[in-house]
This record gives sequence, structure tokens and C-alpha cells, in this order.
Amino acid sequence: MPTALRRATVDDAQVLATLAARTFTESFGHLYPHEDLEAFLAEAYEVGRQRTILAHPDYAVWLLEADGEAIGHVAAGPCGLPHVEVAPGDGEIKRLYLLQGWQGNGHGARMMDAAMDWLLARGPRTLWVGAWSENLGAQRFYARYGFERVGDYIFPVGRVQDLEFILRRPA
Repeated sequence: MPTALRRATVDDAQVLATLAARTFTESFGHLYPHEDLEAFLAEAYEVGRQRTILAHPDYAVWLLEADGEAIGHVAAGPCGLPHVEVAPGDGEIKRLYLLQGWQGNGHGARMMDAAMDWLLARGPRTLWVGAWSENLGAQRFYARYGFERVGDYIFPVGRVQDLEFILRRPA
């Protein structure tokens, strides 16, 4: 089935919130107690929060669609990862997710390319991304783009404290 990748607008806030919660749950929901997962999703992917991100000029989100249905998303913006070498102007791939059944076939690469092109449109700069320490597939994916592990941090989802790796791609 053909897919279309487009830059999301403020009008896509509800679609993005729903898709982000679904893809996060499909990928990681099994790791958390139900009440912790629900509280995290309600805060992290709340519609108003997505609207704020979509309206902000320093952030960009793309939706991958198949037959008019959103099946993936990627977000990019200023780096907010907790690493001492993050500098003003550095960019970050904030999240990149596809619904189960759509992974593979180059969809993730297509979204990643769009986000990286946008981040690098202002010239060379250091790029960052965080990846769950046990998500070896994501780590291999980012390594193909030149990202290397340079640190780690704890990502809390309720009572669960996930070890996340900080990956960097030099300018």
C-alpha cells in the first residue's frame, strides 16, 4: 500500500496524540504497570501538549500515512537530552515510531531522512537521540546514521526507571 509522509500541523494534534500513545504502548506498554502507563500517556501525549509542539517554530513533526490513516510519526527539535556536551543549536530526533505491522520496508528510514534533512537545513550541527538500552534494533538503526553512544540517563514511567542511552552524531 502506498504511503505519504507529510509535515504535521496544529490541526493534527488529536491524530498525533492518539498515534503517539498507541505506538508507545505497542512498543513499550508491556514494561509498565497499567496505572503507570496510563498516567504517562495522559501527560506525555495530551492533545494540548501536542498542539503546543506542533505550533512551535523550533519543532517539527511528520506523519506517515497509509490510505489516509496515520501509521507513523517522527519529531525533531532542539536537543533536550541531559548530557554535558549538549550545546545551543544542537538538534534532537525526539521520537520515531511506526505502528506494528508497518515496521521495515524503509518507512523508518524515510521518516528519519525527513527529520534529519530538516534539522540540518540550517547547516551542519551535532544531532542527538535517546534510545532504550534494551532496544537493540533502534540502536542499530541510529548507528546506520552515524549515531554513537556517549552516555545514558534514567527515563521514568511511573515507578519504573528505564535506562536510556544517549546517542550523538557529530556535526
